[in-house]
Amino acid sequence: RNREDALDISQEAFARAYTSLPAFKGEASFTTWLHRIVVNLAIDNLRRTRRSGTTAYDDTRAAPEGGEAEPAALEDPATVLETKQVRALLARGIAQLPPAQRAVLVLREIEGLSYEEISRVVGCTLGTVMSRLFYARRKLQQVMREHFSDLR
Repeated sequence: RNREDALDISQEAFARAYTSLPAFKGEASFTTWLHRIVVNLAIDNLRRTRRSGTTAYDDTRAAPEGGEAEPAALEDPATVLETKQVRALLARGIAQLPPAQRAVLVLREIEGLSYEEISRVVGCTLGTVMSRLFYARRKLQQVMREHFSDLR
């Protein structure tokens, strides 16, 4: 989500790799093993931030021209409730995805990684990344359609 989180995760990954070196069996390459540690820590970080309710965006609405920004907390309560319900629905939909699709979707849509970066992180081909992302998005669309009949 931000540079500081990425640096913290990187530092933690190298510390864990160092302390776990005796357990490294060499069944996979060292870089694959290290990538798995980084991915697991990134996913743990996402879960932790979701549980604590923190977000990576500013909690204000855009200011009208010549005006001041308005805190999101002053929004219409019905809008706030609807937004929370949509987020909860998306979270449930993402949780239902197979782990491989979920990882690719989170890395692309939440973390903002490119297809090439995702390919390196998860250790699969670019085509596989694109395929997993396609099916993950399709599944989320189905979940959303079940709850919102006006979606195409």
